[in-house]
Amino acid sequence: MTHKVKIHDWMTMADPPPVLDVRTPAEFGHGHIPGAINMPLFSNGERAQVGTTYKQIGREAAILLGFELTGAKWPGFIRQALEIAPHKRVAVHCWRGGMRSGAIAWALDLYGFEIYLVEGGYKAYRRWVQRQFGVVRDLRVIGGMTGSGKTRILHALQAKGEQMVDLEGLAQHQGSAYGTLNLRIQPSQEQFENNLAEVLYRLDDSRRVWVEDESMAIGKCLIPRLFWDQMQTAVLFDMQVPVEMRVAALVQEYGHLDKEFLVSCTLRIRKRLGTEQTKHAIAAIREDNMAEFIRLVLVYYDKTYRRALNARIGTTIFAVPVKDGDAVRNSQRLIQHDDGHNDHKADAIFSRGGLRL
Repeated sequence: MTHKVKIHDWMTMADPPPVLDVRTPAEFGHGHIPGAINMPLFSNGERAQVGTTYKQIGREAAILLGFELTGAKWPGFIRQALEIAPHKRVAVHCWRGGMRSGAIAWALDLYGFEIYLVEGGYKAYRRWVQRQFGVVRDLRVIGGMTGSGKTRILHALQAKGEQMVDLEGLAQHQGSAYGTLNLRIQPSQEQFENNLAEVLYRLDDSRRVWVEDESMAIGKCLIPRLFWDQMQTAVLFDMQVPVEMRVAALVQEYGHLDKEFLVSCTLRIRKRLGTEQTKHAIAAIREDNMAEFIRLVLVYYDKTYRRALNARIGTTIFAVPVKDGDAVRNSQRLIQHDDGHNDHKADAIFSRGGLRL
């Protein structure tokens, strides 16, 4: 039996079935519903053939070509679907919920599957994704200069039952020129948005949500504007960590990385770092003097952070002095500080009325 289901209804299903995305591997690779399984009706080349036939000859000719191209594939489709869903219950979609998903749904229905055909397909899902970024949430932003341990604090907050969004984790990048750590592969912009929307949708909007302060660009992934704007007006807690603590933490995190990777990343920020500073930083890398390398590049990153902080006019920013790198202890301090922030307004280095330096 085939049921047509709207995106919202499918997202709220108590026991959602596996999702079969029958678009091409190229379409799937560009962006897909998190957790969906690609079961392409056509290869990339076959879809191009069908599309060309549709435009040059017409719809009926394209349908006939589609059946010619897939004729021998149908037993394989059914076997693959059985492997994915042995209980014979699946959701199916293509780009717009048209012929490709309809054809697969017809075949699986004939075999006895229970089918949930997603109306509007992936295109409708993408509209749903964009709507998630405009939902108003009670954000708390964790700020601090590079090396302040913000990500560790974020995860410590989650371990305490707090809600958080790990933007760097979703982007597979740590935000700086060195952020891939020479091993991470970032998702496409579209997939980053899909993954972020999924996380945001699962949040309880009646409770606060912690997020790390970020530039709009995390590597090649851009934080969606509507969510970014909320981050810019949210209360920010500025974790003030002594520079030597930050240097030690960054040496531990980056000091073991391949020297040529560090050199190439340093050269990419040469214009912002300055010619002399770049030369000394590269020399420190070559000499395996990681602490000195970190101190040199922090001059640029600290200046950038201060500039971004000063640009947040109209935002409440609380200074939170940090004495050690214990993420659990620092996360508890943040919770206590936020719970009682009305009693700590004297600690704010900005107020909603403007600069208070």
